[in-house]
Amino acid sequence: MASIDQLRSGHPMTTARSSSNSASGSTSEAAKNQQLAASGNGQKDAVSLSSQGKAVGQIHQQLAAEPSFDSAKVAAIKEAITNGDYQIDAEKLASNMMKFEDELRGL
Repeated sequence: MASIDQLRSGHPMTTARSSSNSASGSTSEAAKNQQLAASGNGQKDAVSLSSQGKAVGQIHQQLAAEPSFDSAKVAAIKEAITNGDYQIDAEKLASNMMKFEDELRGL
């Protein structure tokens, strides 16, 4: 039986079983084939991104670096609320809420 050190170092584990039925014989044969494939010819998996994938990654990095809101506008609204000067247009608010609901329904 393989030791824990052999398993950690990536050495293939060999086991010996004796069985008279053919099902376990095919199972051990599959295990041998798997071990041979694992220790095989040293091929490595590789991943490459298309130019579109790279462009999307660059856009994502640019967007992540920018703030997600206009801090000057937020500060101005906070000041207007504090001063009592902020006016809410109920018609515009209701219209925007209806547009939002329509967009959600379309999903």
